[in-house]
Amino acid sequence: MISILLVSLFLYPYKEKLDLNHLLKQDIEELQACSAIFHGEMDGVDKDVFRKFLASKKRTSLLSELFYLNATMDCPSYIQDRGFLRVSLSKEEKDFPIAYSMVIHEKIEMFERLLRAIYAPHNVYCVHVDQKSPEIFKEAVGAITSCLTNVFVASKLESVIYASWSRVQVDINCMQDLLKSPVQWRYLLSTCGTDFPIKTNAEMVQSLKCLNVKKSLESEIVEAKNWRWQYHHNVMNAVTQTDIKKSPPPIKTPMFSGNAYFVVSREFVEHIFKSKEIQNFMEWEKDTYSPD
Repeated sequence: MISILLVSLFLYPYKEKLDLNHLLKQDIEELQACSAIFHGEMDGVDKDVFRKFLASKKRTSLLSELFYLNATMDCPSYIQDRGFLRVSLSKEEKDFPIAYSMVIHEKIEMFERLLRAIYAPHNVYCVHVDQKSPEIFKEAVGAITSCLTNVFVASKLESVIYASWSRVQVDINCMQDLLKSPVQWRYLLSTCGTDFPIKTNAEMVQSLKCLNVKKSLESEIVEAKNWRWQYHHNVMNAVTQTDIKKSPPPIKTPMFSGNAYFVVSREFVEHIFKSKEIQNFMEWEKDTYSPD
């Protein structure tokens, strides 16, 4: 397995001296193949080696929860063997920590792969596991997070029902936990278990700096979706619409259709919990359809 640290160094040189002795046995041809995938450029890469590299990475099964429960019994070995980044790759990144809200419910290896891909020791990560997930899955997630001091499971877990308020509450819970973290993160990014980044942490830092404390939220007025918030909905094992009309939204701004995933500043998150208007609005939203 190619170390994420090595790939990152190949793509984004680090100016400070690092101890790379534990990485020197990595195959340079595989490293070049990884770089070719990142850059979409095959010049200088042996095509036969590249094909063999891709073939070697194909597997018929995913790693199980039991694998992670056993591997994490020795945290230092687990962190090294699985290729977690152990140093910040630049001062710019270290000085601009990012927070993540990770919402998952299945496929432990996909979760760990996402975590490894976005992991940096100066960032902070809140992981929400659906209460309905199997106990062994929750145990495996807890075992992984216990090996990383800046990764934790949300203090309050929700039983998530599709298109209900519970999906929003998941992010609210992580927001509250992340604000209590000693890491003074600048932005919060939300992800689900099937996400995967297409940019390095350094590139994300540069992009976030361009926002200049602003947020990035999908917002559009879609009148065809107004029924979602104009009528009361019952939430049981699913969300069902009733004929009961709701009161108007207790907020001054217009109603927009958005997305469950977001990029928001720390100031935005703090404002959510300080604003009485927003608190009232969130309470009003709890019987709407797909409030996320």
